[in-house]
Formats: sequence, C-alpha cells, structure tokens
Amino acid sequence: MWHPELQSSQLPIYERLVVAMARDIQTGQLAPGTKLPPQRDLAFRLGVSVGSVTRAYAEAERRGLLSAHVGRGSFVRGTLPTVPDVPTIEHAVALGRDRSGPIDLRCNTPPPVPLMADLNAALVALMARGALDPAVHYIQGAGLPHVRAAGAQWLTRQYGLDFDAGDLIQCNGGQHGIALVFSSFCSAGDTILCEASTFYGARMAANHLGLKLRGLPMDGEGLLPEAVDRAAAETGSRLLFTLPTLHNPTTRTMSEQRRQEIAAVARARDLLILEDDAYYAYSERPRQIVSYAPERTLYLASLSKGICPGFRLAFLALPPNLPRERLMQGIRALGYCPPSLGALVFSQWVADGRIDAISQAVQAEATVRWDLARSVLGDLVAPAGARRSAHAWLPMSALEAERVTARLLRAGVEVTPPDASLVSPQADTGLRLCLGAPEDRDILARAVAVIAEVVKGHGGADRDGII
Repeated sequence: MWHPELQSSQLPIYERLVVAMARDIQTGQLAPGTKLPPQRDLAFRLGVSVGSVTRAYAEAERRGLLSAHVGRGSFVRGTLPTVPDVPTIEHAVALGRDRSGPIDLRCNTPPPVPLMADLNAALVALMARGALDPAVHYIQGAGLPHVRAAGAQWLTRQYGLDFDAGDLIQCNGGQHGIALVFSSFCSAGDTILCEASTFYGARMAANHLGLKLRGLPMDGEGLLPEAVDRAAAETGSRLLFTLPTLHNPTTRTMSEQRRQEIAAVARARDLLILEDDAYYAYSERPRQIVSYAPERTLYLASLSKGICPGFRLAFLALPPNLPRERLMQGIRALGYCPPSLGALVFSQWVADGRIDAISQAVQAEATVRWDLARSVLGDLVAPAGARRSAHAWLPMSALEAERVTARLLRAGVEVTPPDASLVSPQADTGLRLCLGAPEDRDILARAVAVIAEVVKGHGGADRDGII
C-alpha cells in the first residue's frame, strides 16, 4: 500500500502530499491504475487531518493525476476511464466559468467596490499639503498621532464608540492586533478561551506562540456564558478571545443580554477580553462587549473586512489603566512600527468623509451578494445574525463537508477547508463561503449555482447508511 514520504517545506500538507504523489507517479512507484488508500486510512497512517488528504486527492484529480469513482475509490490515471459522478470542471465551464482556475471563495474580504478614484484623490490631497512625508520614515510604534485621532473619529462614526486617541494602537491589520495581545498577556503554555470554532488567524497566532486554545460551546447566539465560567475555573485562563458579531465562520451574533452576561463572567473570573469586531460594519449595530466591561476589554476594529484589506490597518483600543509596555515591546520586536501609507490615505478619507461613502458602497454590494447567495442556496444557508454578511455558513456534518469540498474543487469552486476554524470536537461543522472574494457578481452567481448543484444534487448519496 502506498505510503508517501512528505518532505519538509513551507507548503501546506495537502500540497506536499500532491507533490509526493506526482513524484511517485513519475518514478514508477505508483503505476497507472494503482488504487490509492482510502482517505481516512492514509490520514491515520500519516498523522494528518482527513481534510488535508481529501483536499490533496481533489487537487491531484484536478491536475489529472487521479481518477475518482464513488464506491470504487481513487486510481492513478492511465488505465481507467474518467467517469464523472459529480459536476466536473467541464460542467462548471458550461455554467460560464472560464478555464483559468477554480473560483476562489476561501478569502474573507469585503466585496470589491471602485477605490482607485478615491485613492488618487487622497494622494493628491496629501501631496498638496505636504502630508506624505511620514510614509518614507519610521514612525512612533503606536502609530501616527493624527492617524490614531482619525481612527477615534471613525470608531465614533461607524461603531458608536468613544475612545481617546491616546488609548488606540495602530496595528498592521487585525491579525497583528491579535498576535500582539496573545503575546503580550499570555506566556507559552497558557490557555486562551474562545468559541469552539474561531478565526483561523487566531489559531495560527496561538500555535506560533505556543499557546493553547480552549474551544467553548455555542448556541444560536454564540458563546455560552456558563461555558466561559466553567472553563476559566478549570484552566486558570486570563484571556477570552471572542467574535461576538457575525461570528467567523458561523455568522451568529450575540444579543445584548448575552454580551452583558459574558462581561459579568469575565469580571467575576478576572478575565481580559479581546473583542474582535471585524464584521461589525455588516451588523445591526448592537452594543459591544466593551460597553459593558470597558475596564477589561481590548477592542479590535479592522479595515480589512469592511473597507480595504490592502491597507493593513486596524486599531486596538486599550482599557485606560491596562499596562501597555509589553504591547509596545511586541511592536518593536515584531515590526518596530506600523506601515503608514495606507494609514495616511485612511486619515484623509476620514477627514473628507470619503470613508463613509466607501463603507456604504461596500455594504450595498454585500447586501446584493448576500441576497444572491440566499436566493440560490435557500435553506442550505444558516440564518445570519444580521440582514447581510460577508460570508455564508452552510451547516453539515464533518464528513459531508469534506466530501462536498472535494467535489466543489473538481467542479471549479474552492471553499475554506472545513477544519480550518475548528478548535473543539464539539464545534458546529459546515462550510464557509466568502461572498466578497469573487471579483464580480456574475462569478459569484456561477459559484453558488455550482455549490447548490453539488450539495442538493449529490449530498444524499453521501448520507446513505449513516444513522
């Protein structure tokens, strides 16, 4: 039976597995017609996730290395005819997708809106008043004072929060803010509490820093207060990381009562809270947890999900009395200072009001895309905690999610790997669809049509025999 040798590299496991497969086919170790091991068996022998093997097999089939047949298995190409049992790349082409590659719904970005005219106008204005000079120099580690002042204005206008600019830290995107908090208030081996499924970037940061994530159960409103209380007592954790608004990936939103309950538990257990509000712009504007526990909540607001990811700009609001020297050490150690060009453009957009018009355009496009996805996918999409969302959540079993992911890739649509956000075995499972990723609505429409056909037309066979 085939047992590939995965070489060390920076590539993801699934890509390393495809490389090993191609190498063994080329050297003759895998002859045409050879039946490959079942995905679960190979995952167990290699000590990797089933999702990684599933994705590797799907990618190998897309590259023409394999033929997959339901009920028979996967075979090295060369002697067996291709018998498609689900929509193939050619089927997706018939729906209007070109052959340049799969439609990518993995990256959760705001839907694209025209920004070049606004960018040009901001740069002209900055140049005219000689305000571009900081873009070519080192700046203060916490960020430029007038950029932080613009950030405070933006948070008041868009988030309804009143922060002093001196309590804001300019971060190199939300991911940087998460890593700063994790590294500044936790030590290697510490446990951070979070939802049972969480932002993949938080998982990466915790793993890199040698920290443990304790995934806690959720209900329809998100994180359960009693689970936070119990886990804090059991682990001695001092930090809760939460996405209370349009949770990534499940799109659930905490009620204001739930936020008050979480704040009360944090106060009783002396927990710091890192409130990641990346999707607040898409919401019905509930009061944030920081409003109920301002003395212990670090509030993170990023431009990446609601305005422009390329600016790499976020603001971390700190409680006034929280020691911040560790944070400043982290900034100096990991980047010395944040980049300033995008921040300067942001400050100009705040000053002339363009930031509000851009945000409105993003929300309008997000609404259209959300409605489009719901109209095609119907009840497959879980109800979101707002009238619109940048991503959609399709609940399904872990096994079905793995199979659907592989079939979608063969059909020309790539979605977030099902296990990317999982922290706890008790986490809700399903597929996340990033609706803002396609460059236009037509591409998104083709993608959701393929998803609907794959899930509705071929999901039943996967469930035969499951009790």
